[in-house]
Amino acid sequence: MIRITDILDNINEYNPDSDPDIIDRAYIFSARVHAGQVRLSGEPYLSHPLEVAHILTLMKLDNVSIAAGMLHDVIEDTHTTPEKIGELFGPEVLHIVSGVTKLSRLPFGSGRAREAESIRKMILAMADDIRVILIKLADRLHNMRTLQFHRSEGKKRKIARETLDIYAPIAARLGIYWIKNELENISFKYLEPEIFHQIEQQVARERKDREQYIETVREIIREKMAENQLKCEVLGRYKNFYSIHQKMLLQDLAFEDVYDIRAFRIILETIPQCYEALGLIHSIWKPIAQKFKDYIGVPKPNMYQSLHTTVIGPKGERVEIQIRTQEMDRVAKSGIAAHWSYKEGKRIDEEPATKQFVWIQNLVENQENFQDPNEFLENVRIDLFPDEVYVFTPQGQIKSLPKGATPVDFAYMIHTEVGNQCTGAKVDGRMVPLKYELRTGNSVEIITTKGSHPSKDWLNFVKTVKGRQKIRQWIKTQEKERSLSLGREMLEKAFRKYRMNFNALIKSEESDAVVSQFGFKTTEDLIASVGYGKITPLQIVRKFQPKVEEEPEESVLSKITGRLRNRKDREGVVVKGIDDILVRFAKCCQPVPGDPITGYITRGKGVTVHRTNCINALKMTPERQIEVEWNKGTAETYPVKIVVRSYDRMGLLADVAALISKSGANILNASTETHENKTVDSFFTLSVANTKQLKKVLSDLGKVSSVWEVKRLG
Repeated sequence: MIRITDILDNINEYNPDSDPDIIDRAYIFSARVHAGQVRLSGEPYLSHPLEVAHILTLMKLDNVSIAAGMLHDVIEDTHTTPEKIGELFGPEVLHIVSGVTKLSRLPFGSGRAREAESIRKMILAMADDIRVILIKLADRLHNMRTLQFHRSEGKKRKIARETLDIYAPIAARLGIYWIKNELENISFKYLEPEIFHQIEQQVARERKDREQYIETVREIIREKMAENQLKCEVLGRYKNFYSIHQKMLLQDLAFEDVYDIRAFRIILETIPQCYEALGLIHSIWKPIAQKFKDYIGVPKPNMYQSLHTTVIGPKGERVEIQIRTQEMDRVAKSGIAAHWSYKEGKRIDEEPATKQFVWIQNLVENQENFQDPNEFLENVRIDLFPDEVYVFTPQGQIKSLPKGATPVDFAYMIHTEVGNQCTGAKVDGRMVPLKYELRTGNSVEIITTKGSHPSKDWLNFVKTVKGRQKIRQWIKTQEKERSLSLGREMLEKAFRKYRMNFNALIKSEESDAVVSQFGFKTTEDLIASVGYGKITPLQIVRKFQPKVEEEPEESVLSKITGRLRNRKDREGVVVKGIDDILVRFAKCCQPVPGDPITGYITRGKGVTVHRTNCINALKMTPERQIEVEWNKGTAETYPVKIVVRSYDRMGLLADVAALISKSGANILNASTETHENKTVDSFFTLSVANTKQLKKVLSDLGKVSSVWEVKRLG
């Protein structure tokens, strides 16, 4: 267990003139309020804030940050009040601790909503004071290091997934790669344990030969640099297991074909020496042109700078080499923490490095309008996607976009109206489709036509949150206008049937109360909800004339859907507030009992049920959303698609099929794709009862010999 003396010793090394009084007081206070509390590991709870504070010293943060790290859990986990923290440690520490505190005490409708609001609060606090997220990363890192003490496997996977989706990308965007790599590796270990251990074993088997190869390459580089009077440090490293796995997936490679499992770093004193060293490396070994990247000339948004080159090294093997200065190496290790000197009392907005982190402010602006927690979390993940491309405007300005971005994304980055009226694009002087994926160095020119408008199909390829948000906003406006017209027509007809004047009543004082009773702010919203199909005209008629009897038909919505009914589906899903309506399961995501689900009303087609994280569901207009839930008494089975990726061998398909059959699942369809690198993708459509059965099937398949990945599709 880390001791307070270890923390103070670290601080004394990088900041010997600082006064540790605030840290001593924070330690004593934390020890007192956490007294008697223990962690799942059985250790005293105090061990956690001590570990967090120690990680912060590795980032060389100021004393206020470390004191806040020591106190980061006291508001949430003890009876301590924010006022007490402010009184004892000052407003700066209170501000940081409040930003780090999760929202577990606040009442939200679901765990998903709580998770979304916690992350939303963290993002807002991060934009106000970056130290909030540095402490949050340290907190998450120690929690991941002790994840094995959670008893629930589901809880472990949930925490690991959130870490991989949110916290590791944030660490990357902040340039703190040592934290990013450790978070990815631990998450990978819990999300894909079988694959993790396979890669671990494969790396271990070849470690002796690889270490010899690393030493050979290092010696060649050292000698070449010494011949040219270049003083440098040469380091060799192994890629982390998660990175190896990602490369295998993205490039469809077997483990043996991943060439940059080992990489080298050359650290020099000046920038001119970096380019000289690059020339010397290319004079020894032939470079691969497409693999050269100059992050010194064009730094990454997180301030990372380095020259990257891949060459054909000894024995004809590809070797990745990074070349940078000592200062660049310091920034690469510490990221944002290397650029803010809080001990001098400077605010973030006074620091020149702030302009490098415009993405933080963009993250705040992009998320403030999202109310649905699933949509919010999905868009945060998109915003945090670390890979970027750099393109030029016709005037020569550099714009940064996420990898995979299209001319439509570029158009919306320039201006909303440019995006809305975009009808074509030229890249490097030639016309390209609007879904063309931009590459670094492209010059982009947008062609607009007055009166044009966005297409719903754009949502299939647009990558930026801003682009998706503006397209959905336009679609929502158009759909609302159509729904207003339809809703008004339906209401006028229904009111006439009962000899009432809709237009007169809707302008009366009584209508305000009716609008409020249905939970809407305006009359327009109420009328549009009828057009969307969420409320029936009869429901509104009865608010004005309570004695009106129900129509023989169950609901107007049933009329709209043609009073169709799929009894098998209805047995499995309950639609809140509506009976006798067609319910269909979306083919894109194939939900099964146990999946979080949501429903969307489509006029004439009833309710379509999607998994809540389905990309197609996220494209839908929120006004069409309706609550649905699984009928726990159902005994039906449901189709689900999976893929089994493995190395090819005799009898593989028979082993996989036998295991699926043994698990009680039924194979509805099967196909295979064999690749040149001797790997095979086996696609199955299975019939399962629920997610519990599906997870067992996936887990068991992962243990089959030669299988290295099993996952659900859709």
